[in-house]
Amino acid sequence: MKVKVYSTPVCPECKVVKSFLEALNIEFEEINAAGNDEVIAYLEKKTGQRRVPVIETEEDIVVGFDQKKIKEALHLVQ
Repeated sequence: MKVKVYSTPVCPECKVVKSFLEALNIEFEEINAAGNDEVIAYLEKKTGQRRVPVIETEEDIVVGFDQKKIKEALHLVQ
């Protein structure tokens, strides 16, 4: 499963999300949204928000650190 994490270097919640995914042994591509207008516009279009972290799989998008929603997006819970 392809997983992308949109984050910024100074976002504490982003660090928690990345640590959470690493603890689950989930490989992910990190995309730095800081100062990247193209990425920010993409996130705003997809989520209706201009915030990080955003976790994107092939099927789902989760905004923020919500363990239950992230596990559901990763098909780790029923």
